[in-house]
Amino acid sequence: QVQLLESGGGLVQAGGSLRLSCAASGRTFGSYAMGWFRQAPGKEREFVAAISWSGGRTRYADSVKGRFTISRDNAENTVYLQMNSLKPEDTAVYYCAATASREPLWVLESTYLYWGQGTQVTVSS
Repeated sequence: QVQLLESGGGLVQAGGSLRLSCAASGRTFGSYAMGWFRQAPGKEREFVAAISWSGGRTRYADSVKGRFTISRDNAENTVYLQMNSLKPEDTAVYYCAATASREPLWVLESTYLYWGQGTQVTVSS
């Protein structure tokens, strides 16, 4: 069992930066790939980024590639999402999640076993 708790969301102007954190409980954190998803009002939840259990492989949605960076610290049981050059369309609730699936499946919400409660990110224009 893994419990996830996101933090770091808030209100930022377009062009600004935020760093989201996701703290995990449980001794098996290092066994899971971790992902970030987001859900904007009136829209489906969508994949943002994912990282392998070791941190050696990452994957990003095209919409955030070059602006967002996912990383993890297994010693601290934490995964991060550094978000730069934020745009109003990045406004959403951001969720972290844990999956035991292999990389091709990281983009699929259904493959994630554990989810956090989400943190709101609002980007003003």
